[in-house]
Amino acid sequence: MAVQPEGTPCWADAMFADVEGAKSFYGDVLGWTFGASSSEYGNYTQAYADGRAAAAVVPPMPGAEGHSAWCLYLASPDAAATAAKIREHGGEVLMEPMTVGGFGTMVLARDPSGVVFGVWQAGTHEGFEATSGPGAYCWAEVFTREPATTDAFFSAVFPYRMRQMEGAEIDYRVFDVGGDPILGRMKMGDDFPPEVPPYISVYFSVANCDAAVAKATEHGGVLRFGPMDSPFGRFAALSDPQGATFAVIDTGTVQGEMPTITPVS
Repeated sequence: MAVQPEGTPCWADAMFADVEGAKSFYGDVLGWTFGASSSEYGNYTQAYADGRAAAAVVPPMPGAEGHSAWCLYLASPDAAATAAKIREHGGEVLMEPMTVGGFGTMVLARDPSGVVFGVWQAGTHEGFEATSGPGAYCWAEVFTREPATTDAFFSAVFPYRMRQMEGAEIDYRVFDVGGDPILGRMKMGDDFPPEVPPYISVYFSVANCDAAVAKATEHGGVLRFGPMDSPFGRFAALSDPQGATFAVIDTGTVQGEMPTITPVS
């Protein structure tokens, strides 16, 4: 596969205190298989959907133990330059550019509203190999209580053009790269408990949303929202048994008319 355009979601991983439990859960819910863990890189373990790299799981680094969460990485041609932009526009660099063997260079950062995300400058590891089918990354949405702050930050750091969803009760924008929609942004309303921090929700494809939800809850997951029909697919938001939130979507089951999404001047 080719290296993704700057700002495009290109990889996802999560830290779990119980890596074997995470492998069992996501193997059952998303059909993932797992490669051998790499002790040289902190027992990083890659997940595969139909034999193609889909994501990764890893135990927490010493001192980083805490709540499990999925991290979405955005592509960059120059991780150090992106880190400088993050600082310039009010964000925080949580992990300085770190070269991971010949695989690439990573950065961990937080936007001014508190959204944590990653940056990936590809080397031999270019990112998602699984781009369609059950278990593959499908979409992601930034949930923030400060949409104006988040919009200004991400569109300054990455070459995003923004479009607003019209006629909806929610405040929802789409970030485009080269005319292609690559990321959503949702304003967190009063239905989100105040203790829930801003975050990025990562969507994985499933063949049947309801069946995936049933498997997730059967194996200790918690249903947070849905299942719900939409013009984009039937989807649901979940937490896994270790507290990491994610979403599943069946893009083959659609209902309703596509919303109007207009450019933001």
